[in-house]
Amino acid sequence: MSVGTLQSDRLDDKVRYLRDIDIFRDLDPDEIELLGKRAPMQRVPAGTVFFSPEQRAEVLFILKEGRVRIYRLSTDGKMLTTAILNEGTIFGEMALLGQQLHQHYAEALTPCLLCLMSREDVKRLLLSDPRIATRIVEILGQRLISAEQRLSDFAFKSLPQRIATLLLQMAQPAKPRLFRPGSSQREVALTHEALAEMLGTYRETTTKILNDLRTQGLIELRRGRIVLLDEIGLQKLSE
Repeated sequence: MSVGTLQSDRLDDKVRYLRDIDIFRDLDPDEIELLGKRAPMQRVPAGTVFFSPEQRAEVLFILKEGRVRIYRLSTDGKMLTTAILNEGTIFGEMALLGQQLHQHYAEALTPCLLCLMSREDVKRLLLSDPRIATRIVEILGQRLISAEQRLSDFAFKSLPQRIATLLLQMAQPAKPRLFRPGSSQREVALTHEALAEMLGTYRETTTKILNDLRTQGLIELRRGRIVLLDEIGLQKLSE
């Protein structure tokens, strides 16, 4: 599905969403409203692939809500997940910012709210404001550090160590569920297959290691989720 076919939010909704994005936190209400008028915002259902290698236009996405998976496909159809993005981050195909999705797909893992910007929008609305430009540099710098850490982990850590590291990185507070009180334990809302794709290994191998971690009392496996029972133990394993 093309993002261009999705329905936009009303201006007052867009202003409220933009106000909560970190890179715009220094702007006053009038500046936020102007940005809301210029920047289209789209809702994307879970499971939608909203960017693919066939799309040539430059576009910058600002993820306001939800989680996005960035992945590649090999010639034989094998999927390799290269990143899982959480709300507040920026990504896309934008040479001006050193952002590239060449040969990558972007898929909404959960319902997402995206702010879309063209190259001219980025130049006029973002980079022209030193406050926003500074925030962008901070985000991209942190992403580079994270990428270098993942490369180091891939080269020097065993697969169990990499799985423990990934679980700690991906963990989020557990969401309250019907008839079940909130829990202080964090969880990872990914399947075994999705984890295997991020690690560049087979699902069966990932499942075996996860079962070993469960036997050690470090995690609990639930449908579509992995609950972290002992984060200190996982941290020791990851090191």
